[in-house]
Amino acid sequence: MRTQVAIIGCGPAGTSVAISLQEHGIECVMIEKKQFPRFHIGESMTGECGASVRALGVEAKMKESNYPIKWGAKMYGKGGQNAFYVPVMKRDKMGKLVKQSTWQVRRSDFDKMLLDASRERGLKIIDAEVDNVIRNEDGSLNGLIYSTKDGKEHKVYADVIVDCSGLNTFLANKKITSKKERGVYDNQIAIFSHFKGCVRPKPLEDEELMPDDTLLFYLKKHHWAWFIPLDGDTVSIGIVTPTSYYKSKNETKQEFLLGEMKSLNPKLAERVLDAELVEDVHACSNYSYQIHDFTGKNWLCIGDAHRFIDPIFSLGLHFSMSEGRKAVKVISDYLDGKSADMDAPFLAHQNECERGMDVIQDLLDAFWDYPLAFSLYMKDKKYSDDLIDMFAGRVYDIEPSEGLKVLRRLNQKEHLNAAV
Repeated sequence: MRTQVAIIGCGPAGTSVAISLQEHGIECVMIEKKQFPRFHIGESMTGECGASVRALGVEAKMKESNYPIKWGAKMYGKGGQNAFYVPVMKRDKMGKLVKQSTWQVRRSDFDKMLLDASRERGLKIIDAEVDNVIRNEDGSLNGLIYSTKDGKEHKVYADVIVDCSGLNTFLANKKITSKKERGVYDNQIAIFSHFKGCVRPKPLEDEELMPDDTLLFYLKKHHWAWFIPLDGDTVSIGIVTPTSYYKSKNETKQEFLLGEMKSLNPKLAERVLDAELVEDVHACSNYSYQIHDFTGKNWLCIGDAHRFIDPIFSLGLHFSMSEGRKAVKVISDYLDGKSADMDAPFLAHQNECERGMDVIQDLLDAFWDYPLAFSLYMKDKKYSDDLIDMFAGRVYDIEPSEGLKVLRRLNQKEHLNAAV
C-alpha cells in the first residue's frame, strides 16, 4: 500500500492531522492499535483547544453530545487561601479579550467522536499495531510495518510519517528522534478516577464560578488535585504528588485517592463528603519528558509524542490538536516540492511548537516556585490578560508579552538563587 502521509495513532492528535490533511486534498492513512472507546485523562479543554474543535468542523457533534460547558478554572491555594480564577476568553478581531466557552469532555467518548468523524469523512483507518519503520538504502524513512489482529504483517509506504502515538513516543523508541529526556516534573505520580455525588460549583455562592468549571487545589510544590465536572453527575478527580510521598503512605491506589481527597485541601474536602467511586482507580507516573529533535527529512512528531510537561493546567490536549492542525501547512509544502530539497523541511514547525511549549514551561515554573506572587499577577491587570492568553493556549507569538516577561524574571531569580 502507498499513501502520501502515514499517521501513527488515532487519538486527538492523529485525527486532527488527518481531518486537516483531507481538507487540503492530501491522502493519508491512520493506524491505531487500541480499541475505542478507551479510558483517558486530559478531560478539560482550554479556550484554544475549543477553537481547534470548531476549526475541525465538529462543534455540532460536541453540542449533540451535550458536553459540560466550561467558562473558566479556579485554583485554590494551600488551606483554600489565595485563590485565583482564570476565565476562558478569546481575542476578537480587534485583539480585545472577550468571553468564550469551551468544554469538559469524557475522553473515552470525545476521542471516539473524533475517530467516528474521521470515518464519516471517508478517511482510511487501519486497526493494527505499528511494529517498525521501513528505511531506504540511505537510512531515510520510507514507510511503516504493521501487524493486524490475525498476526499478519503488512507494509504501508508513505512520503511523510507523522507520529501521533502520544505517551508511547513510537519514533523516539525506534531511535529516529533525538534522545527522550526526563522533564522537570518527572518524579510524580497521578492517582485518579471518576465519582458521583460530589458538590459542583454553585454560581450564587461564588460569582466567578459556573457549575461545570474546573477546580484545582494546591497543597505544596508538585502536590495538588483536580476536580473536573463531566457528564451527568460524574466528576473526574485526581491527585498528583511526588512519587516518594505516595510510596511512603503504603496504601492501595484507592485508599490513597480517597484519603487525599479528604485531607489535601479543605475546599476539595467539602465537595467530596458523599463522593461515590464509579470507575476503577488509575495511576500514571513519570509522565514529564522532552524530545528536542522531533522532526526529520520526511517525518515529525505531534504533541505528547515529543513532549509532555505537566497536566495541572490542561494544556496537553490543546498541544496535540493545535500542533496537528499546524503541521498540515508544512506537510503540504513538502509534498508540493516547496521544501522537499531541504535537509530539515519541518524545522520551522519544530521551533514554533517548542516556542509554545517553552511558554507553558515558564508559566509552570513560575507557578510552582512562586505561587503567591503568581496569584497576585493573575489579579493585576498589567499582566492578567497575558496570563489568560497563556492559559488559553495562545503561546506561539515570537515577541514575549509583558506577562511572559515578568514570569521569566521570576524564573531567572530562581536560577540565580540556586547558583548562590
